[in-house]
Amino acid sequence: MNHHIKYKKTKRACYLGFVTQAICANFLPLLFLTFYRTYGISFGKLALISTCFFLTQLIVDFICAKAADKIGYRPCIIAAEIASGCGLLGLTIIPDLMPSPYAGILLCVIVYAIGSGITEVLVSPIIEACPFDNKDAMMSLLHSFYCWGSVGVVLGSTVFFAIFGVANWKILVLIWSLVPLYNIYNFATCPIQNIVEEEESMTISQLAGNRKFWVFIVLMICAGASELAMAQWASAFAESALHVSKAVGDLAGPCGFAVCMGISRTLYGKFGEKVDLTVFMLASGILCLVCYLLAGLTSVPILGLAGCAMCGFSVGIMWPGSISISSEALPKGGTAMFAMLALAGDLGGAIGPYIVGNVSQCAGENLQMGVLSGIGFPIILVICVIVVRKKYKVR
Repeated sequence: MNHHIKYKKTKRACYLGFVTQAICANFLPLLFLTFYRTYGISFGKLALISTCFFLTQLIVDFICAKAADKIGYRPCIIAAEIASGCGLLGLTIIPDLMPSPYAGILLCVIVYAIGSGITEVLVSPIIEACPFDNKDAMMSLLHSFYCWGSVGVVLGSTVFFAIFGVANWKILVLIWSLVPLYNIYNFATCPIQNIVEEEESMTISQLAGNRKFWVFIVLMICAGASELAMAQWASAFAESALHVSKAVGDLAGPCGFAVCMGISRTLYGKFGEKVDLTVFMLASGILCLVCYLLAGLTSVPILGLAGCAMCGFSVGIMWPGSISISSEALPKGGTAMFAMLALAGDLGGAIGPYIVGNVSQCAGENLQMGVLSGIGFPIILVICVIVVRKKYKVR
């Protein structure tokens, strides 16, 4: 109990860190069709916004793998909140100052993606280093705040747009930027420990020489791709492919996706000690495949929206579950392992939405065909979980 009291602010800071990441990852995709209509940006270029975001995170993940232990968790995570806040604030000014609004948007995305990438690498090991029981469940509960942050972004943005209009989206950006700016204080004052002392943790070269590690990397790539391929295109998919209004599309698409993902992670966070993690992930992977097939093949809007939402439940355990499995199999992995896993997840997050967007463009701007192209990711994930379960005996 004393541990929970002492590290209460640490948990709050980490929870808000993932809420910040949810804002950075999910707000701009709500405006994809707005940008398409007002700026004439094609679906292919819009896909590059998500790709740019996750590729930037990928680069930051790799840098953090080497630098975070030397610099220290606290200064790095504070810098992350500053970058996230400044990147969001920049969206209100920089696009109008650039010759191309699209270039200005990409620049701001890169800035807040740097902050989001550092947050993604460090928040998990910060929580893992805290002396809590049931680390698997705690990790899942932590990652659920990304989902609830996503729900808040979609619901809050939908209400704002309904009242003030989509044209005033820059005002909403100012509001969302207050979250990371406030969280600077939390990370500056909360207790933080390193997960493994620098001299005891595995190096990148040691990890690269471990066969288990590469299975976990593929697992994380598929987890990221399965999640983000649907999440990043859910709003545009619901509106254009299923022919529903923007408000309905946002609520039933990305919001429904995030709610179901949050429920999945919260349930595992509460009851995870009673469940075999690898069995849960296998079932989730199969359900994810069914959801992609349903969304990509149905001509009935309600079924397509159900497939999109339930996909959120199916991918909920994939990212935190992959981290937990890796931590159990490689307990000395340290910050480098967390960073490389985040890198792999971001690589999947860059690949998945990019494939969906470009397949859609090649199919005559048909987003339903793009979504259908994402079925390969859950299939490979299921294969990886089977390998982990049988070969490495991880529960």
